[in-house]
Amino acid sequence: MEPKNQTSVSEFLLLGLTDDPAQQPLVFSLFLTMYLVTVLGNLFIVLAVSSDSHLHTPMYFFLCNLSLNDICLSTCTVPKMLVNIQTQDQSITYTGCISQVFSVLVFAYLENYLLAVMGYDRYVAICHPLKYTVIMKPHFCILLALVSLLLSTVVALMHSLMLLRLSFCTHLEIPHFFCELAQVLELACSDTLLDNVLVYVAMFILGGVPLSGIIFSYVHIVFSVLRMTSSKGIYKAFSTCGSHLSVVSLFYGTGMGVYISSAVTDSPRTTAVASVMYSVVPPMLNPFIYSLRNRDMKGAVRRLITAITSFL
Repeated sequence: MEPKNQTSVSEFLLLGLTDDPAQQPLVFSLFLTMYLVTVLGNLFIVLAVSSDSHLHTPMYFFLCNLSLNDICLSTCTVPKMLVNIQTQDQSITYTGCISQVFSVLVFAYLENYLLAVMGYDRYVAICHPLKYTVIMKPHFCILLALVSLLLSTVVALMHSLMLLRLSFCTHLEIPHFFCELAQVLELACSDTLLDNVLVYVAMFILGGVPLSGIIFSYVHIVFSVLRMTSSKGIYKAFSTCGSHLSVVSLFYGTGMGVYISSAVTDSPRTTAVASVMYSVVPPMLNPFIYSLRNRDMKGAVRRLITAITSFL
């Protein structure tokens, strides 16, 4: 039977990561654990930075923003998946699906911009240390964070509004654990050319520009480090950049992995599994990367743990 256009859609079905009912408890336990680790780990970073006056610097201000963003990014997708598994109900309302597309795009783009801003902060700190306090003033840091949020919201809103104009077929199954923009577009019965053009333009321009900025920053950082004669200065430069570079590699590496997997395989379920690597794994690992690789964060975390245990 041919699917027919349906302009009024009440709900979609999220098929999740597996069809096997026996594997659902394992998937539920795994994602619940990952979500709790993500939320608690990133909250710990925020509390550690907020409670330590030595960390009230631009670098850690942006780290707090990144941690809050990671919590929001995971919260957009994982809780709904857990509820669906627990209730054995795969449905998500049309409004809920569009809202999820919007939310995921906002926080994914914001992650992209925040990483670029953090790269710029490291560039100024290492290449122009004498001008650092002049350039990275508190109001300028707040402005960078707000502009990043504004750009992310505008782009996500454009994608969401373009989705609202589409009509959908009666086949409304999404082979994913959340409403991903590309998967929702594939269900549309109407022409999605403009939507796809917007996706690629946003990907290459609004996604590529921040990545280019990060590369530009680190090229200059490397040249500045090579000109240093003090081994202590070189160690300090790499120690402050190592955590950020690891997070950047994780975020863009997993995103590229998802793109490659979707290009080489025709299985939507395989792509859904790969999407876990950019939507769930980086937010979970970022707190560990910063707390384990950064000496100042180690000290702040230890002091916070000591304060919590003494209070209890």
